[in-house]
Amino acid sequence: MPILGFHASHEQLPPSRLLDAVKHAEQAGFDAAMCSDHLEPWSVRQGHSGYAWSWLAAALEATQFTLGVVTAPGQRYHPAIQAQKIATLAEMYPRRFWAAIGSGEALNEHVTGDPWPEKEERDERLRETIDVMRRLLRGEEVTVDGLVRVDRARIWSLPESPPPLLAAAVSTETARDAAEWADGVITVEQPREQLREFMDAYRDAGGRGPIAVQVHLCWAPTDEEALAIAHDQWRQSLVPAHIAWELDSPEAFDERTADATPEQVAETLVVSSDPSRHLDHLAGIAELGVDRIYLHHVGTEQHRFIDTFGERVLPALRSVRV
Repeated sequence: MPILGFHASHEQLPPSRLLDAVKHAEQAGFDAAMCSDHLEPWSVRQGHSGYAWSWLAAALEATQFTLGVVTAPGQRYHPAIQAQKIATLAEMYPRRFWAAIGSGEALNEHVTGDPWPEKEERDERLRETIDVMRRLLRGEEVTVDGLVRVDRARIWSLPESPPPLLAAAVSTETARDAAEWADGVITVEQPREQLREFMDAYRDAGGRGPIAVQVHLCWAPTDEEALAIAHDQWRQSLVPAHIAWELDSPEAFDERTADATPEQVAETLVVSSDPSRHLDHLAGIAELGVDRIYLHHVGTEQHRFIDTFGERVLPALRSVRV
């Protein structure tokens, strides 16, 4: 039975309401939570983007379950500062915090004014970043001069054991490469066979730790309302990943999806008022043997979703046989 978690989307809610939502999710029976780490939202309509690291400290203090974040050190965050943040949360909340590391998107990283590198260079920078962070979290003093530059960095307040560093990955190639260093892997939902190939690529390359899947969905009391919500809040899902990495503003995403229809958006995620339809879809993912499933309702009104899924979806999903 996989861990069933709640995804907190900083792009869509102010931090105070998001904190209230994650507390409510724990009370309603979710096992865990995770959050995004953006500088900017995907769309002007979403309209928020709180600082994940301040929020994480508050959320860990206000709850008892595990919390994680998908983040991208290397440009917006220097890896030494990122390692210090990770170490502090892990020391304060032992065995409750994890971070998934990815190579990032121009949307969030352009703020430094540095050029946005090509994918090959971003991947190499990620490998250097991971090495720096691992060494710092072991208590080493680190100096390096490559794509990442560090001068005599050391983390003085360390947890008893380093927290898990997962890989954030989409392609089987990235999953295979991440197996060398990651303590687990997290991906977004993909068609069933592609997800199976992704999992096999990670495990066959020696990948250890949990495999987690983030599932975007839209639920509302009526199908019409759910469709309208998905179209308003999540139409950037139509932008292919290799293009989404390169767009550098919410306005660029809005321009690219300006002509998207509600029906087109509904092809990218399950949009339904029927909890049983969501349950069947999630059960199919659970049956693949994933270790964690994080649910992201793409609307801004979270409490009704949390209550409905806590009562009608999570208990049944826990009975799925793998």
